Amino acid sequence: RMKMVRAVKWVDDVIPDAPYAITEDFMNKLFNEYNIDYIIHGDDPCLLPDGTDAYALAKKAGRYKQIKRTEGVSTTDIVGRMLLCVRERPVSDNQSHSSLQRQFSHGHGQNIDDSGFGNGTKISHFLPTSRRIVQFSNGRGPGPDSRVVYIDGAFDLFHAGHVEILRLARGLGDFLLVGIHTDQTISSTRGPHRPIMNLHERSLSVLACRYVDEVIIGAPWHISKDMITTFNISLVVHGTIAENMDYTEVIKLSFSWNMQMLNLDN
Repeated sequence: RMKMVRAVKWVDDVIPDAPYAITEDFMNKLFNEYNIDYIIHGDDPCLLPDGTDAYALAKKAGRYKQIKRTEGVSTTDIVGRMLLCVRERPVSDNQSHSSLQRQFSHGHGQNIDDSGFGNGTKISHFLPTSRRIVQFSNGRGPGPDSRVVYIDGAFDLFHAGHVEILRLARGLGDFLLVGIHTDQTISSTRGPHRPIMNLHERSLSVLACRYVDEVIIGAPWHISKDMITTFNISLVVHGTIAENMDYTEVIKLSFSWNMQMLNLDN
């Protein structure tokens, strides 16, 4: 978790072993040692076991600010999708995609109405806007002499392993371009229950990483000559497990287009 939070591009410092409750001692430490101006939390309630507000002291001191939770993002929904995957129930040919999608928003033991009109049936609809993408974007491209490094993948349920391989890849050049495969591509290679997070959710997760300069949303499975020239890619990297992808054609291109291919042991 420390590695993940440190990798977020908007984070400047991380305090390990922070208490859940904002006590007076910890609040004074934040204000005096870390020069914190405000303590911030989302607009969902945060209660202690005794039912009191975890941020009551910060509010009383006038140093508390509240921000709106991101629209369309639900950790409960994502956990429901994960629980569906561990069932390992075979999907019959006649099971509709919409029925499977409805199950992605439920956990174990919940009744699901395949008609789509049952009470409590909720399908996650994360709707990315241009404003949201701009908020996550670095807003700059590579320079004329930049060494552009390319790495692609699903990056589903973005985790510390993803952070580490992106950090290593970024260290090999001046500009890191990350290709995010489509939901359909991932389903065809990993099975009908994958990916757990949709294309835009995965893209914003990767864009939030400080080592990433740009992403291709819906990157092709095969890297073409046109793609290499369009993005001026100097180096293509991948991990030791590379989705069973055949990189033979990329290796051939590397000899004729002054491009390198590198395997990162992550």
